[in-house]
Amino acid sequence: MEDRNAKLATLVASRLCHDLVSPVGAIANGLELLALSGDMMDRPELALINDSCNAARARINLFRLAFGNAEGEQMIGPSEAARLLRDYCAGGRLTPDWRRVSDAPRPEVQLAMLAFLCCESALPLGGQIEIAEHEGGWRITGTGPRIGHDPALWALLGAPGALPGVSGAQVHFPMLAALAARSDRRIEVTAGDAAVTLDLV
Repeated sequence: MEDRNAKLATLVASRLCHDLVSPVGAIANGLELLALSGDMMDRPELALINDSCNAARARINLFRLAFGNAEGEQMIGPSEAARLLRDYCAGGRLTPDWRRVSDAPRPEVQLAMLAFLCCESALPLGGQIEIAEHEGGWRITGTGPRIGHDPALWALLGAPGALPGVSGAQVHFPMLAALAARSDRRIEVTAGDAAVTLDLV
C-alpha cells in the first residue's frame, strides 16, 4: 500500500467512525432516558439493545484509534488505552493487558492497536493479549489454547503494499504493514503452538 493510499484509508476510517459514533451515542442516551422513566430496562429486549449499543460504541472507539488518521502530537494515556481495550473485549473470550505506564503518541498507539487486532485474529478460542514497551518499540503477545497462524496472512506484515486475497476482516494486517513502514518500523513475528508475538522495532 502506497503512503498516499494508507493516508486515504485512515481518513476514510476517521470519517466513518466520526459519523457513526453520534447516532450510537443518541441511542445510548435514549435508553438512559427510558431507564430514568421507570423499570423499562428490565425488559429483555431493551437490555439486549443496550448491550448491543455498548458493544458498537466500544468497537467504534477502538477502530477510530486503530484505523483512523493519527497525526500531530496528541498523546494517549495508559488508562485511556486500557479502557478502550477493556470495553472492546467486554463479554468476550479475550483479555487485554496494557502494560505501558506512560503516555504515548497517538501514531504509536495506533500501531499497537493494529498489532492487537492481528493477535486477536490468531486466537480463535480466545486468550490474553499483552501490550508492552520493548526496546523503544512495542511487543504484543497473544496467548491462548490454540493459535490460528496463517503464514500467508502474517507474511503481509513484511510486505507493505501487498493485498493478495485480503478480506475486510483481515484489513488490519496490510494496514499495520503500511503504517509501520511509514513510521520506519520493522515488524518481527514469532509464532508457536500457544503464543504469537509481534515486535515493532
